[in-house]
Amino acid sequence: MSKNITGAEYALSKIFSSDFDYEIPPYQRPYAWTTEQAGELFDDLYDFYRHEAEESYFLGSIVLIKQENKPHSQVIDGQQRLTTLTILIAALTSLIEDKDAKAECFSYIQEPGKKLQRIPSKPRLALRQRDREFFASTVQALKFDALAELDVATLANESQLNIRHNALLLRDKLSRQFSDENALIDFGVFLMTRCFLVAVTTPSQQSAFRVFSVLNNRGLDLLTSDLIKADAIGKIPESQREAFNDKWEEIEVETGRDGFNDLLTYVRMIYAKSKAKRALLEEFREHVLSKVSQPEALINGVITPYADAFLVARDSAYQSTNNAGDINQIFYWLNRIDNSDWLPVAIQYLAKFGNDSDAVLDFVFRLERLAAKLHICAANINERIERYAQVLFEIETAVSPDIASVNLTDDECRAFVSVIDGNVYHLTARRRNYLILRVDSFLVDGAAKYDHSVLTIEHVLPQTVEVGSQWELDWPESETREVWTHRLSNLMPLTQRRNSSASNFDFERKKTAYFGGRSGVSSYVLTTQVLREPVWTPEVLEKRQANLVALCKERWKLDVSC
Repeated sequence: MSKNITGAEYALSKIFSSDFDYEIPPYQRPYAWTTEQAGELFDDLYDFYRHEAEESYFLGSIVLIKQENKPHSQVIDGQQRLTTLTILIAALTSLIEDKDAKAECFSYIQEPGKKLQRIPSKPRLALRQRDREFFASTVQALKFDALAELDVATLANESQLNIRHNALLLRDKLSRQFSDENALIDFGVFLMTRCFLVAVTTPSQQSAFRVFSVLNNRGLDLLTSDLIKADAIGKIPESQREAFNDKWEEIEVETGRDGFNDLLTYVRMIYAKSKAKRALLEEFREHVLSKVSQPEALINGVITPYADAFLVARDSAYQSTNNAGDINQIFYWLNRIDNSDWLPVAIQYLAKFGNDSDAVLDFVFRLERLAAKLHICAANINERIERYAQVLFEIETAVSPDIASVNLTDDECRAFVSVIDGNVYHLTARRRNYLILRVDSFLVDGAAKYDHSVLTIEHVLPQTVEVGSQWELDWPESETREVWTHRLSNLMPLTQRRNSSASNFDFERKKTAYFGGRSGVSSYVLTTQVLREPVWTPEVLEKRQANLVALCKERWKLDVSC
């Protein structure tokens, strides 16, 4: 039997054909893409479809355990993409009315079967066993209306919830972008003929995992920064190359090898002011090297000042006799946000106006507020990039350090306050934790740092109120409990793992045995405030909520145009 590892680029029409019969092994993690990743994939595909009439779109690679000339394929890497693409094709199929086009499109989801070749009819992608039937009977059966009517509380797990949300999102996006059936079919043609995946196949599980490891652990393989460096060095007279090389490597040591590569992606963003659509090397050449063709200007006028600014922002290392502590505290909070899309803005501003510490303090305050708003209000990557691009455009041409576009609009302020005053617990963990810890920091003038290895968020009023408990006496109306259970005033940060049995303790016992910890005090001001309350009633929460929302509005300056 052949042990060769093979790789080839295939159009989606081939990927979703009888040549491949995909199965997600039981040891794989669940389907985890949320509406953010699924929406980003669609937005990227749609944007490419509209603006690149002839080019092909590369969707990445998948790694399969597959015997030569046999369709059965165990998916080692790529299940998130394959599942989301299947959902997209199914959503497309469900909207097509033309009988022949619908049947062809459906054949990419479901193997129609060929009796004379002993090929049975079945879905082309089989998810993990626990989600397989759900996926087959809803998405792969085109039951989108039934999927929309499903009570999410009845779904078995997070994977099925993600499937439902992404299916409805992608069908909605297709419906809104393609009101005309011919255009919808044309988009289908683009998907199946101009979108490509590289399938890496091997008959051995051991070699499949080795390929997966190589693809996901770069080690000291060539990075884009190495290729850009080679491009630049090739243009330098030989007598000057050593000095150029030494300076480049000095910066690489300071930033770290991967950090330097990240820096170049931020430089690309500063110049392009748009989301990347192609590989970094190609876009860096197009947007940066086309404008800074001389290598001396690249290293001295671009790489060096931007690297200095990058290290300040990334490491919270601003230096000045005035404001340095406050500036670095804000950078600390910016670096707690789960994306780095704000960094090009900080880099460009620091490189241009970094010597004015008063201006820097004012700017980074507004930048953290903007970044926090985008993060907590769940702006997707396309919305974030578009918003930060506005600021980059203004900084580029500014002669004054006062940058208006970093301010929030009235609508953005209102949206931000609405989320803060809403059911905060329903935010994703990272967004929820950022908001709650930021509010806690406001109570100690923003100077606190939170480096706890374990952080949990606990409800004071429990999510489930037991019959006959003190909670039921204090909170007799379920409608009132529903209003307050998941809001900011009822949520406490803890540094211990959640004790499910303690969650339903009465208030006094909960304070002494749970919130106060072993020493009877808490690391968090928010939790200490709770320990001081004699009772926990609707009146207490209403007053507390108003105070916490007012605190956010005051500290983030959200009352007026901001």
